[in-house]
Amino acid sequence: MSEATAATSEASGSVEAEPAGGAAQKPTYRRILLKLSGEALLGKRQYGVDPDFCAFIAAQVAEVHRLGIQIGIVVGGGNIFRGLAAAAKGMDRATGDYMGMLATVMNGLALQDALEKAGVPTRVMSAIAMNEVAEPYIRRRAVRHLEKKRVVILAAGTGNPYFTTDTAAALRAVEIGAEVILKATKVDGVYDSDPLTNSGAKRYDRLTYSQVLAQRLGVLDSTAVSLCMENDTPIIVFDLNKPENIRRVATGEPVGTLVTGGTSA
Repeated sequence: MSEATAATSEASGSVEAEPAGGAAQKPTYRRILLKLSGEALLGKRQYGVDPDFCAFIAAQVAEVHRLGIQIGIVVGGGNIFRGLAAAAKGMDRATGDYMGMLATVMNGLALQDALEKAGVPTRVMSAIAMNEVAEPYIRRRAVRHLEKKRVVILAAGTGNPYFTTDTAAALRAVEIGAEVILKATKVDGVYDSDPLTNSGAKRYDRLTYSQVLAQRLGVLDSTAVSLCMENDTPIIVFDLNKPENIRRVATGEPVGTLVTGGTSA
């Protein structure tokens, strides 16, 4: 794409995709929020971060980035520390949650390294001040990074205990004006029961926010779903482990389960 064409596209608010494989791919969304669990970074490990799987995620994000889509990422910290689990064993809940927030910053730095090795300019912004390793989260600055075609990793949750990184993802999506939340999981959508333990579990193609809340389907926590419902922010739940799924979702292919305020199917 020429600089003149890019400038015209940006001025009009549209996104023009670069040709790939001889055909132009049409991004459905201009700006997305990708929610990754901390466990997604485990790869084949039992604890910590698997550099190979980080590289796998980075390659997918890089492909979407080349389409001209602006990308924010919120990552959990469960692969390193889970505050709720620690609280269940007697630790003060707020202390455990703050420790979990620090774990998300570690994951954010690992993702940043993988993305930059894939040629994607990336910024880590933290809701907890730690200027030596991350920028402070400032909404307008985050939006400016996105406009400059940088991937922004939004770490440390909301910066407050008692709120999950799912809620942080919903909050940041609304703040930065993301058009959709892509919730990456280990399964290919939302089911009425755990498909890993129940072979007869039913998979949904579409759901409403109200159905997710009423049936406690566990797409995101209830606070996150309510925030999405209030701001009409769609959620797509999909399988991260399949190559190119992030691109497929971003270009409008029917992947996973769509959660909106409309009629379910």
